[in-house]
Amino acid sequence: EWQRKIETIAASVQASLNLEDGPLWSVAYFDLGSNRPGRLLFVVHHLAVDGISWHPLLEDLETAYQQLKAGHAVQPPPKTFSYKAWAEELQEFANTDSLRKEMSYWRTVTEPLHLPGVLGPLEVDGASAKNTEGAAATVKVSLTAGETDALLHQVPAAYNTKINDVLLTALARAWAQWSGSRVLFTNLEGHGRENLFEDADLSRTVGWFTSIFPVRLQMPETGPDWQPGEVLKSIKEQLRQIPQRGIGFAILRYLRADSGLSARAEPPMVFNYLGQFDQVLAGSKLFRFAPESTGPWHSSKQRRRHAL
Repeated sequence: EWQRKIETIAASVQASLNLEDGPLWSVAYFDLGSNRPGRLLFVVHHLAVDGISWHPLLEDLETAYQQLKAGHAVQPPPKTFSYKAWAEELQEFANTDSLRKEMSYWRTVTEPLHLPGVLGPLEVDGASAKNTEGAAATVKVSLTAGETDALLHQVPAAYNTKINDVLLTALARAWAQWSGSRVLFTNLEGHGRENLFEDADLSRTVGWFTSIFPVRLQMPETGPDWQPGEVLKSIKEQLRQIPQRGIGFAILRYLRADSGLSARAEPPMVFNYLGQFDQVLAGSKLFRFAPESTGPWHSSKQRRRHAL
């Protein structure tokens, strides 16, 4: 019963976060007795962390643990560029001529789509659609070890591509087969920690840096039997045309009133490649990932921003 108990408590800890009054983070330790390793559950609101933040957080915790165990005072490594300073730099960057030149690109990407079937099966009536977390369903598909190796190592080496290129090619082909449209209109999610400023070392900065930006990817005009290699080359080249890996879109949208992007409709889906998350604990001597559920990450009442 201890597994069910862990999951029940985890759900309670997740629901305990409160943006207005706190807490923004909570930690629970589960003592499973002398013959099982304990469990340590970290729950932090997304406003305070992103996926990359977990590496310095867990590294610092392990360092502090080892220092205390040895009877020493806790001495964490030096911090890097602050989140506040990053926000101030973005505000200044929003008004530069170099970013202003991106406006025409993003206006073109977000122009109302007139091609039939571009939104396809995801085009729903906003007034009647109940797009909440509780009404959503999750579909999980796993790759074999061989397929994963090909995705991570063989295909990028053969086609000089990144993993995102391959995954988005698969998505574009699936979308075309499902919707009948050669145009994939989706949001992409990136880590947002781009090298925009010379003095900004974000390697140990904790915060939410995620950037989200729209893309329009078009399949080649070769009919229904697209060869994967041909499509991959085309999608790769289209992705390379995105300026500064997309970070400029949100800066223009939210920090520059004359961009005209704030009222543009969002794509109905969002794509995110989280990376190899197991690398977060690659060098740890203290932690490994536990198999139990961490509890629901969202309230069932929360409205979702995207249909897919």
